[in-house]
Amino acid sequence: MPEVLVVGAGPVGLLLAGELRRRGIDVELLDQRPQASPGSRAIGIHPPVLAALEASGLTERLLEGAVRVTRGEARSAGQVVGAVRFDQISARLNSARFPFVATLPQAVTEGLLGAGAPSPERGVRVTGILSGDHHVQVHTDAGERRAAVTVLAGGAHSRHLVYARPEAYEYPDRYLMTDAHTPNSADESTAVVHLDADGVLESFPLPGQRRRFVAWDAPGASSEPVQMRARLSRALEGREEADVDEVSGFGVRRFVAPRLRNGRVFVIGDAAHEVSPIGGQGMNLGLLDAATLAPLIASWVRTGTVADTELQHWEQSRLRSARRAAALAGLNTRLGRPAKEPLNAARRNLVRAMLGPGTGRIFARAYGMGFDLDAAPPRRRPAVGGIGRTPIK
Repeated sequence: MPEVLVVGAGPVGLLLAGELRRRGIDVELLDQRPQASPGSRAIGIHPPVLAALEASGLTERLLEGAVRVTRGEARSAGQVVGAVRFDQISARLNSARFPFVATLPQAVTEGLLGAGAPSPERGVRVTGILSGDHHVQVHTDAGERRAAVTVLAGGAHSRHLVYARPEAYEYPDRYLMTDAHTPNSADESTAVVHLDADGVLESFPLPGQRRRFVAWDAPGASSEPVQMRARLSRALEGREEADVDEVSGFGVRRFVAPRLRNGRVFVIGDAAHEVSPIGGQGMNLGLLDAATLAPLIASWVRTGTVADTELQHWEQSRLRSARRAAALAGLNTRLGRPAKEPLNAARRNLVRAMLGPGTGRIFARAYGMGFDLDAAPPRRRPAVGGIGRTPIK
């Protein structure tokens, strides 16, 4: 029986399993997919995550091949209406040491995060999780598993295993996405968000003279590849020079769980909180879940006592951070919808005010995840062995 069983071998599950193994914990990792997904949804690693992974050496490895995005621009009608500078993040925050967002293809990120993790046991579908007094029973289509602690990091499709009502709010919006070669891109360290009458077009730098493009698309539009490429090409026309090849379409949802822990079972990542990808904070929330939970679980397993107070603080902190990120993502989603004049002009003025002197620093901190509670200097918590620790039976 392993000490910890992690369900889900995406970026969040890989990071948690690797961090636990680095601390000498016996970990097993399950994933229902027969092989790692070749697709790439999340590309940005935000300053608080870079700060949280620095001690493990992961930050240095991630930055070796990443593009450092130091600035974001909002443009409308071909003009810059505001900018976000990540070097304006308050020096009081841990994350201020990294005044940029690092971008990498998700497959590269997963490879680096998983370098210290055990090899996932693939093709195993979990059908039930039950937390007991002494261990967790995990039912799978390959038989029953047991572990002292189990962490569900299996993404949105797995949350029904632990929540009675896991329904997420479905936004009416739909988006098109592609990664394209852009050899003539003017500034490889700047992300650009175009806000015009036909909806948002986002452009993020990637390594190898490539950029990630995300464009608003009409709900119910055809999902035929040829038609999606044509629609995205029209969105790029006159704004960005890129050869559109493979295009995917997706919708967005919002979900924040009421709890992240039930006894010996924990839930992290998209299984616990799902936010709109506009702003790119979903994966980063999950990575911070894992990075901050790993030392607490490791201490529990090593010492034989559970720090209930510390775990309660962790749960409250991560839930509050997820709610903040969800609120910002909702604002971004609303701002990115089509808007005819004069509503589009009003939106330009609003964005200009948001990103102007004074308030610009606030939004730089928000878009750099500086309001995540684990981006701030750590608060004093009860010492190991102090108040709030319950012996394991």
